[in-house]
Parts: sequence; C-alpha cells; structure tokens
Amino acid sequence: MKVVVTRAAHQSAELVERLQAIGATPVTLPVIDIVSPDDRGEALRSAFEAIASYDWLIVTSANTVDWLPVFEPPERLRIAAIGSGTAARLRAEHYAVSLVPPAFVAESLLEVFPEGSGRVLLPRAAVARDVLPDGLRAKGWQVDVVDAYKTIDLQPDQASLDAALVADVVTFTAPSTVRAFLAASGGRHPSGAVVCIGPVTEAALRESDVHVDAVASDHTIEGLVVAVRNVVGG
Repeated sequence: MKVVVTRAAHQSAELVERLQAIGATPVTLPVIDIVSPDDRGEALRSAFEAIASYDWLIVTSANTVDWLPVFEPPERLRIAAIGSGTAARLRAEHYAVSLVPPAFVAESLLEVFPEGSGRVLLPRAAVARDVLPDGLRAKGWQVDVVDAYKTIDLQPDQASLDAALVADVVTFTAPSTVRAFLAASGGRHPSGAVVCIGPVTEAALRESDVHVDAVASDHTIEGLVVAVRNVVGG
C-alpha cells in the first residue's frame, strides 16, 4: 500500500514512521515548504519584546512553535494551544499550556475561550483564516496578529507527481498542502483514496471538487494514520 505524504519535508518523519508501522509504504512528496515571513520575523520579535503586556498567547499550530523567540512567560500570561500536538510541542519547550479545546479547530477554541477585555497575541501563518481573531474580538479581546512564518509552494518532479496521482492513498494535513498539490498537478485529482487530517482541510478539498474518502476523527498525525488504515481496511 503506497501512501503519499504531502507535508513539508522537515515535518514528514513522524507520519512516515507511523505509516511504516502499519505496513504501508510512505511516498514523500513535499508540495510546500515553511519559511520565514516577508519581514524576516521582525513583527514577531517586536511582539515578544512586549510579551508582558499580553494576557493570552494563542498558538494555532506546531509550526508556529518552531518560529517563536525564546521567552520567559510573565506570571499573568496564559497560553492556549489549538490541539494536543501543538500543546505537546509547547510543553517540550517548557511552556505551560492553560487551554486546549476539545476539537482541534478555531471554532472549538472560540467556544471555550473566555470573554474578556485584555490583550491576546496570535502568531500564525502569513495566510490564515480570520475565524479566530474575529471571534476573539467579538468576545471583547484586543487581538494582535503577527506573521510567524509563511508557506510556499514547491513543484515536484513530474515522475514523482505522476506516481503520487495513482498511489493507493494521498494524505493532506493542511489546506496549504491541498492548494499546492493541485497547483503542481495542474488540477488533476488523485485516483486513489484521499485522507485528510481534519474539517478545515476537508473543506479545502471539497471546494476543489476533490472526493474525500476519510477525515481523521482525532485531528492529529496518529488520527490521520488511523483514518488511512480504516479506509484501506487494514
């Protein structure tokens, strides 16, 4: 069973290892890379120089953790993580996490986030949905959104791309991987099963008329592997 991994090359190891553990043959086809934002992180550094003025830091992906400056959280600061994977990355850097929503999407975080009138720092990808900052502002918070990183599309070689299009399964872990894959393929859809990590990625696939065979019920790499196994009957 050949399973295509479309995420950035430096992020593929965990998914590759878990796929191998269930007997699959992973095929790495990175269609995106994650790089410094256009301002080379100046806005992010400036925001963290003023971290003592914030009540909350919200981290919406493990990618963001990789780009955060090292900082000493002030006593008043609470940290929210979008999901268990992001929370684990923060804790690995010795940052305490106060809030993780039951479902690992912005809408779920908004449901459990308190109302308030203080300041929230939201470092994130240069291009991202505005559901979270808009919802936080509606709850009374002052929200500062800063670019932590940006994703860029990659163009795989034609042979690798052709092989991916006929593989047994193609996995997608973010809307950016969906857009980049379809751009690289010239709009051609995979002929095998399509499995994605969560509802936001699923929406990006369906908006492009790509049939979705399975969505991970637990929006993590482990959950994605379970979905792959289920869709192929393993």
